Parts: sequence; C-alpha cells; structure tokens
Amino acid sequence: MTADARSDPTAPSAVRTDDVTKVYGRVTAVDGVSFAVEPGETVGLFGPNGAGKSTLLRMLAGLARPSSGTITLGGAELVPGDHGVHRTVGVVTHESMLYDDLSARENLRFHADLHGVDDPAARCEAVLDAVNLGGRTSQYPGAFSHGLRKRLSLARALLHRPDVLLLDEPYAGLDQRSVADLATILDGFDDRTVLLTTHDLDRGVGRCDRALVVDRGRLRADVDLGETSAAAFETTYRRTIGVDNGSNEGLDR
Repeated sequence: MTADARSDPTAPSAVRTDDVTKVYGRVTAVDGVSFAVEPGETVGLFGPNGAGKSTLLRMLAGLARPSSGTITLGGAELVPGDHGVHRTVGVVTHESMLYDDLSARENLRFHADLHGVDDPAARCEAVLDAVNLGGRTSQYPGAFSHGLRKRLSLARALLHRPDVLLLDEPYAGLDQRSVADLATILDGFDDRTVLLTTHDLDRGVGRCDRALVVDRGRLRADVDLGETSAAAFETTYRRTIGVDNGSNEGLDR
C-alpha cells in the first residue's frame, strides 16, 4: 500500500463486498463473502481450483451479477448498467477480450473508443510501451505467444486509467521468462489498487500485501503478509483449506 493511501483514513475503500453470494442453479459458487481493499493495496485471493475466486473477481468486474449482497468501488455501489462505476475497474481474465483480426494497436484503439479515452492515439502508444509491446504495435495477437497476449490484455485493462486493477490467475500458463516479464511490468504499478486471484503461493505472497483465503465459496482467512513469512502463510493456508502437511493438493509450485 502506498504512503498516501495509509495517510487518509477517511477515504472510502477501493473495493468492498458485503455478504456477496452467487448461486448457479443448485451450486453456491460464492457464499456470503465480505471484505474491503483499501486504496493502494495489493490483495491476493488464494484458494484451490473451484474455490470461487474467479467468480468473485468477475462480479467485482461487473461481468457477473451477485445473487445477493452488495459491491462498492470507491464508495459507489456497483449496479447493472452503471458504466461510470464500471470504468473505475480494469480487468484481465482468462478471456483476453482481444480481436485476432485487429493489430495490437487497433485492438487498443477499439477499446479506447469504447471507454471514451482522451487522446486515444497517444494513450494507446503509452500503454503499449508500458507493457513492452512498443515494437509489436502492427502485429496481430493471433500470432502472439500466451505471454504476449497476456501483456496486450494488461495494456487493454490499463487504457482508461482504472482505479482498481483485477487480475485473474495472471501467472497461469506462462513460462518462467514470461512470469519474470510480467512481474517487472506489475512492479511499475505499485501505487495502484490491485486484486488478483491465484493458487500459486510463492508468486502471490511475493506480490501481495494481504491474502484472502477462499475455499468452497467462503472467505476462510484474511492474512497480513507484511507480518507473516511465506512459510508461516503456507502453513496457515494448508490448515485453512484442510490440506495435510505432506500433500501438495491445492498448491501450485
């Protein structure tokens, strides 16, 4: 969290959920989850596959509607059709939201027009440079590696200067070099509020200020990572999701 965020206790939470639930038929994917993320914090949603992390992130992004409960962003309630609140969020999901028949630059210009970005040409070039794609602006994402597509998706998410950046499993499917490249890029946005989902403990703990452990749709633990070693958090995580010490179930190394 930045020093400015810490110094203003009257500022509304960047993200807040109150008793948020999402039901699909007979399945409760998210079950009464409540938490707050303060401006400038980087918070990780940790949990095994199927825990409800991605569903929760999609609701925060406005891509799915809660069955019950409320979500507020910067003090404003997120409601269907309120594009003003939606524009405060940038999101990178498993779906890249890119068009393979448009170049990298054309993809960003399309999304810049959707968001009403000021001086779109200059802004597109700026975010392409920020994710180290300045030399690939005329290339098509259909020919990109998974890591390059991830970077272009991040550029798209940053176009409209969102207050909150949501990242769904940002390291999934990346090789070691691409992971390192992404980590370097994210280091440049330490002053931004970030909420990411991951079941990769090592990388998540190194990136985040706090850890929210989600399992079977419920928030099971809220851990200050600044006061907890990686080893101690792993022990807490295993205990919280009911994994025996000798098992690697639910962990990604």
